[in-house]
Amino acid sequence: MTDVPTPPAPHFDWRERLPHYWLLIRGDRPVGTLLLLWPTWWALWLAADGMPPLKILLIFSVGVWLTRSAGCVINDYADRWLDPQVERTRTRPLASGAVSPREALIVFVLMMLVAFTLVTFTNWLTIYLSVAGAFLAASYPFLKRYTYLPQVYLGLAFGWGIPMAFAAVQGWVPPLAWLLFLGNLLWTTGYDTWYAMVDREDDLRAGAKSTAILFGDADLIAQGVIYGGFLVTMILVGSRAELGLNYYVGLTVAAGFIVWQFAQARDRSREHCFAAFINNQWVGMLVFAGIALALLMKPAVAAA
Repeated sequence: MTDVPTPPAPHFDWRERLPHYWLLIRGDRPVGTLLLLWPTWWALWLAADGMPPLKILLIFSVGVWLTRSAGCVINDYADRWLDPQVERTRTRPLASGAVSPREALIVFVLMMLVAFTLVTFTNWLTIYLSVAGAFLAASYPFLKRYTYLPQVYLGLAFGWGIPMAFAAVQGWVPPLAWLLFLGNLLWTTGYDTWYAMVDREDDLRAGAKSTAILFGDADLIAQGVIYGGFLVTMILVGSRAELGLNYYVGLTVAAGFIVWQFAQARDRSREHCFAAFINNQWVGMLVFAGIALALLMKPAVAAA
């Protein structure tokens, strides 16, 4: 009997895989990183009462990119049953088969390990909080099958950098941090609901859940309540932190951008809801500009 030759092992060229991994971590779409970065910077500046220590700023800025990218990977892993059925996501590397589930998990674990290593250069409270943050980031994507509130849970995950930032700078988490956390929770729920409205019809057919489906025809009213709550909470943040006029000017301009989002998305079209979602990067930037300018001008006001 003739022996059957063993087929050669498949060749793995990591250089060929890099473009797929780059797409997997959304390296080509920085908006998600900015939506996570701005609230983290809000917290760092408020915690430090101005420019935070360079070491802490670098740790959190790089950590934001790592955790957001890892979050995208685990999101695609959890949604590999859903993404092929959704028009916007069917070409993603996992959905199209360009990257295997095993590869995705390896990328996720490696990025989270690097992020955790960065946190070890802070203090014990920040390290403890980072464990809870890792759990939130890893578990969020699986909620779409079981609850209509994954957008709220995303707010918890995206906002967890706020108490971590205060812990890293001040060594504890004051009430101001939790007030800011609440504001970010509302803001994240709002902009991710715009995002969910883009996919609402596809999600309904596939059996996925979201706030966009939960709100139904009352979606714009619900969004008005959520964004209104966000603005009120941020006014309270400004009052508690004694930020003054410069902050409120930035917040007012940000509110104008939010009004524009509603004007765009009132027809509920995919294109306009996605534009409303993208617009939130400017909202976050304007709030940060208001905080940074207000804190920068504080010494000048005191001297006068």
